[in-house]
Amino acid sequence: MAYEVSTPVFEGPFDLLLHLVTVEQVDLYEVSIARIVDAYLAEMARMEDELDLEVTTEFVLIAAILIELKCRRLLPGPDDVDADEEVALWEERDLLLSRLLECKTFKDAGAALGRLADAAAASPPRMADLEDRLTKLAPDLLAHITADRLGLAMARLAAPRPEPRVDVSHLAPISLSVADTVVRLSEMLPVRGPVRFGDLTATLVGRLEVIVYFLAILELYKDGLVELEQAERFGALLVAWVGEEVPVSASALASAGLSREA
Repeated sequence: MAYEVSTPVFEGPFDLLLHLVTVEQVDLYEVSIARIVDAYLAEMARMEDELDLEVTTEFVLIAAILIELKCRRLLPGPDDVDADEEVALWEERDLLLSRLLECKTFKDAGAALGRLADAAAASPPRMADLEDRLTKLAPDLLAHITADRLGLAMARLAAPRPEPRVDVSHLAPISLSVADTVVRLSEMLPVRGPVRFGDLTATLVGRLEVIVYFLAILELYKDGLVELEQAERFGALLVAWVGEEVPVSASALASAGLSREA
């Protein structure tokens, strides 16, 4: 069963929303993904004991595709895109469409198997015994079956199964949080003065760390503690502290919806 969403512009199955966005029958700018995610997390908390893993994973996949689509439409693209980059953009678009098609294929296959199962359940079973001429042709199903073997099989069925564990060893741990970075920047920027975002992140190694710094800058900007200036599209982003020259307190983090554990 697909997760149902309710927004001002759409109400219905989540996978149908993705399909309508893809064919541009629903304006992606008017779809609040944050509202959908908040409602879904509340639903997950309510159904903690009856969590449907299939619906959950499908939601994560479709939400990720919607976020990727929305980011591409909100963020400006360069005017001078060369042929290779243009081909890469079309390939990524085709990849999104193939994900949607693959999701729909498995969903349709599951529905078809369900219909076959329903049809088979409505078929009457054979009540008559085998015909005499076929009796000797049927194998002895109880051959080589002993009480000991039946007991061992029953013991295996009754034995408690280990709880399934998801292997996350391939995931890199996140060592940097947005909340910690907000505090670090609130201590650094008043002393350092206006600085380019590229200089702030010059010593960072991974892309994820740069993203965390960018989100922290946005939190400070939302609270009116920094000003951002960009002279031209894709130009250097200048960050200047305009708040009080004191570190951001825990109360400020709480007002921003953050915590040191975030």
